[in-house]
Amino acid sequence: MDANFFSELAAVAKQAGRAGGQRLMELRDSFEVSEKGSFDFVTNADIASQKAVFECISDSYPYHLLMGEEGDTHGPPADDESIVWVVDPLDGTTNYLHQFPFFAVSIAAVQASRPRAACVYDPLHDDFYWAAEGAGAWRNEERLQVSGAERLSDSLLSMSLPPQVASDSPDLLDFLNLVRECQAIRRTGSAAMNLALLAAGKIDGYWARQIKPWDVAAGVLLIQEAGGVVSNPVGDPFDLWQANLTAACSAGVHHELVSHLSR
Repeated sequence: MDANFFSELAAVAKQAGRAGGQRLMELRDSFEVSEKGSFDFVTNADIASQKAVFECISDSYPYHLLMGEEGDTHGPPADDESIVWVVDPLDGTTNYLHQFPFFAVSIAAVQASRPRAACVYDPLHDDFYWAAEGAGAWRNEERLQVSGAERLSDSLLSMSLPPQVASDSPDLLDFLNLVRECQAIRRTGSAAMNLALLAAGKIDGYWARQIKPWDVAAGVLLIQEAGGVVSNPVGDPFDLWQANLTAACSAGVHHELVSHLSR
């Protein structure tokens, strides 16, 4: 497998992202909702988007494995060399429910536990944030580069929280530790878009302790190809199948961010 093949995968990821995004836009005013868990929702739009994404991928790669949030297979493939497409058909479901304009389709082609090609598609703005290993990260035709921030005190951060947060949650302790050290912290409700915006230089750091592979697989590659740093929350190598992560625009911001996260 080489850079040309990864670029071909990225092209299919973009096509699939658009197919899923079109279904989200079509159903935006007529969706049906159910609850997977407490404050954890799924809509018929999630299901329709995932079906469209999977069909698009299978048309090009019928023998590749498919893993989606709205499915039963959520672990690494038995054969680590196989390509598995890791898909969140609607990242930001609660935003979508409330007509809050911040959600995306997230798609990554993963091989040997590494994202090799990726697309985060923002259907509201028809923006493709995409990457292929060794070929850079892009928003449509514009090459992406992380910001130049070197210190936490110069940084705008973003974070993710799980659907339910206990009063003694380490997530809240992290927020309290960090909000005094940076310029501001945002919680937007879409991990995929957070990571895309970090790759685009719009935010400087991001962390999540309770997150899933389909939320971050595409965004991790975007950040790496845009020159950023990704690790697990304590600074060790990132593990896609554990998914929890800390990401930053620079080694300096990343070091400070990790040092302030609760152990």
